[in-house]
Amino acid sequence: MKQHSIFLRRDCLLPDGLDLVQEKFDETWLSAGDTIASALDLRIRNAGWHFMWLVGTYSRHGFGRTAKSAISRAITLALNEVKDRFNAAELGSVRISRYPSFQIAKVTIHARQVQQQASLGLVDEMSIRQFPAQQVFQLPGASI
Repeated sequence: MKQHSIFLRRDCLLPDGLDLVQEKFDETWLSAGDTIASALDLRIRNAGWHFMWLVGTYSRHGFGRTAKSAISRAITLALNEVKDRFNAAELGSVRISRYPSFQIAKVTIHARQVQQQASLGLVDEMSIRQFPAQQVFQLPGASI
């Protein structure tokens, strides 16, 4: 995996005609092959859709005998933290620490969103707060 690699949830909708090689990464996520974030962003925008860059960042460590297995485990752990409402993620950084007989990878994943409309539509997640009905107090001898 290289920096700025893209992962898409299995149910991620893409614009018609966007031929994107997708490989299974795990049960929930697909890897967008060799496509990096900036290239995918351009292709999605040219199709009239939106590729949103969100503030959600997730860092995790993974252990393995090889750098590849450590990175894969760390990416899986980080992707599991991306909120369900977001359908894409970008690999921000990878750091490897080597030790005798094992390696540790630290990865950072950034949440992304691919969608046709421009708004994230957070209104559906907001809770509506109802205020209690106002009580009207009447002073003795006063009329309303």
